[in-house]
Amino acid sequence: MLRRILVANRGEIALRIIRACRELNIETIAVYSEGDRESLHAKWADWAVCIGPAASQKSYLNAQNILAAAVAYGADAVHPGYGYLSESALFAEICEAHNLVFIGPSPQQIELLGDKSRAKATMKEAGVPVVPGSEGAISNEQELIESAEEIGYPVMIKASAGGGGKGMRLARDRQELLKGFHTARSEAAAAFNNDAVYLEKFIESPRHIEVQLLGDHHGSIVHFGERECSLQRRHQKLIEECPSPAVDEALRAEMGRAAVLGAQAVGYRNAGTMEFLLDDAGKFYFMEMNTRIQVEHPVTEMVYGIDLVKEQIRIASGNALGCSQQDLVPKGHAIECRINAEAVRLNSRPSPGVIEELFVPGGCGIRWDSHVYQGYAIPPYYDSMFAKLISWGADRAEAIERMKRALQELTVEGIETSVPFHRAMMEDARFRAGHFSTDFLEQWLEETELSNKE
Repeated sequence: MLRRILVANRGEIALRIIRACRELNIETIAVYSEGDRESLHAKWADWAVCIGPAASQKSYLNAQNILAAAVAYGADAVHPGYGYLSESALFAEICEAHNLVFIGPSPQQIELLGDKSRAKATMKEAGVPVVPGSEGAISNEQELIESAEEIGYPVMIKASAGGGGKGMRLARDRQELLKGFHTARSEAAAAFNNDAVYLEKFIESPRHIEVQLLGDHHGSIVHFGERECSLQRRHQKLIEECPSPAVDEALRAEMGRAAVLGAQAVGYRNAGTMEFLLDDAGKFYFMEMNTRIQVEHPVTEMVYGIDLVKEQIRIASGNALGCSQQDLVPKGHAIECRINAEAVRLNSRPSPGVIEELFVPGGCGIRWDSHVYQGYAIPPYYDSMFAKLISWGADRAEAIERMKRALQELTVEGIETSVPFHRAMMEDARFRAGHFSTDFLEQWLEETELSNKE
């Protein structure tokens, strides 16, 4: 087993990893920026090292400073969490070059799966259903037009190297296509230092379904069912659940088999997530594979009774998976609400500031993952999510009622948050019935704003 792990991240995921390490009797080294001196992750680790100014580029994305801290404090492994350097093949390679275990897949797997067009081609060859689209990246306008006409409008322009909604544009005709092409390339270059884009057929009103995977260094790969991630705003998820209300046992098994097949095609190891689009006819298509732990991993943990971060560490230590596919039977239902320092409105902005009052809910089936506390000042430099509230119930109805009760108990004063939105969603008849898709939330916000004006 690993002895000392540097956690190359911040906030709630850094604290989440530190807690798992404590339970495994592994020492931890936290890194923090000047803007995160008071964060719990910096207070609860065995050691804490300041790695630079508040700006992420000079701290959490500063691979040199992070590696210097790992070497200086005698780490034998690095856990990247999610975001930042977690999907950097170069960072993983540098870690290995410094005899540091990178807790994740190999640099080669990260590089392959991080290139969306190459990943899609790999999955297609492996027999995983893929969305019709261009063969690789598009290099010029003529190729763009020909590819779009062959696929058929509407099409989605996507950054080959990115995610999180950056470098994406919808085009319903040639005019939108040409405009979106140049905009997407510029955005992709700024966000990922790579302006390559490709085309995909746009699936109208799909659901966003993802499958959790674990693979060890001995060739075993298993899946942990699916998560429903369709409730999104600006391509950012706000509510996730496990299992999906749109997926039955037969479809779950089919999607799981496809996800494992795709992971086996690249010899995948450690935690990963295969993301699919599900249309209203029940057909699913590969979208991308995330080569890291996901923000929404707690809902899978609650339903499958497994600590995915501990499993990541055990796998990185060389241990074989402790379960087979037959052992993995879902129990109950779990929902996660991402609590952001931002109201959920059409034109809302993040609301950093001091948490003047905080009361965290509890009780049966409730989990709170966060790095904040009363009196903590949420910095303006990072993503606005500061907590995740998770409920578990014997079925979806009970999970919703528990979440509803927990949201009523939750008190956060001093900043604007997404809590009022989450409370409203737990009452929404369409959400409660499970009738929604990836465009549901934007429509809901427009309806709500119109209703408020009236």
